[in-house]
Amino acid sequence: MTPPQVDPAEVEFNAIRAQGAGGQNVNKVSNAVHLRFDVRASSLPPAIQERLLALADQRISGDGVVVIKAQDHRSLERNRADALARLQQMVDSVARPPAPRRPTKPTYGSKQRRLEGKAQRGQTKALRGRVSD
Repeated sequence: MTPPQVDPAEVEFNAIRAQGAGGQNVNKVSNAVHLRFDVRASSLPPAIQERLLALADQRISGDGVVVIKAQDHRSLERNRADALARLQQMVDSVARPPAPRRPTKPTYGSKQRRLEGKAQRGQTKALRGRVSD
């Protein structure tokens, strides 16, 4: 199953000035991009929306809006494409539901090793007492 594609019409782009080095270009031109994507108002399937909102990612606000800042490239279009690709990567990461966990029991050997280790530690501690004549 292919993951759903993010509709570019649902994404809001704002051009801002980039930070950091770059000389006069940084001071004059707004080449960085703020991408805003409202997860709840999107056309993504509800299951993917829930998993996306459950991510522990600082780029997702409490209102369910994904905010991505892209400023790696010198052109606005490349930064816009980079931000959109990063958003799509987030959606792809939650597109597949996590495998259900099947609880397992410890093996007989691991129980024996644990008990042997406990007995050995107990013996070591018992020998730490006062020496009697």
